[in-house]
Amino acid sequence: MSYDRNSRLWTNEEENFFRNKKIFPQIQEGSHCVSTTLAILTGEKPEYFQKVINTQDPVSWSEALKPFGMRLAYCPFDVRKIKWYIDELISYDDLFLLSYYSRRCNGERILSDPNTEGWICGSHIVTLHRDKIIDSKIGKAVDAKEHESMEAHTKRIFRVVPVDHERGI
Repeated sequence: MSYDRNSRLWTNEEENFFRNKKIFPQIQEGSHCVSTTLAILTGEKPEYFQKVINTQDPVSWSEALKPFGMRLAYCPFDVRKIKWYIDELISYDDLFLLSYYSRRCNGERILSDPNTEGWICGSHIVTLHRDKIIDSKIGKAVDAKEHESMEAHTKRIFRVVPVDHERGI
């Protein structure tokens, strides 16, 4: 295979798993964006997920989604701003989780060594469903290209896949 400077986020453009899923925004309380995002996907309460996940361990998030027929699949990405991926993500017309570093963190800080407690800087996670971002900070869906995350650097990108999908973590 030849060298390619860019990788697609997902190899099969025809797959759609949750295009027609009903998504109901919720507003997070405190710094519980991960548990609230998982609650948005499932209809469960955030408190359910706060008892079973580690907010810094996406594998635990994926495990917590399994009883709901879902799990997460990593997408290949780098630290570019979300705006560089958004058109491709929207083109899949499906369900993703986008995690990004706080806009208060510039590129140098993101790439620096963590402090003595392992902290680099804050981050947030949102749901991308088709062409809308459901943000638990504001408790509503907004046009993806208008969301604040477009100018933020990528931390993680996941596709929500069926529980039995081969790429799930």
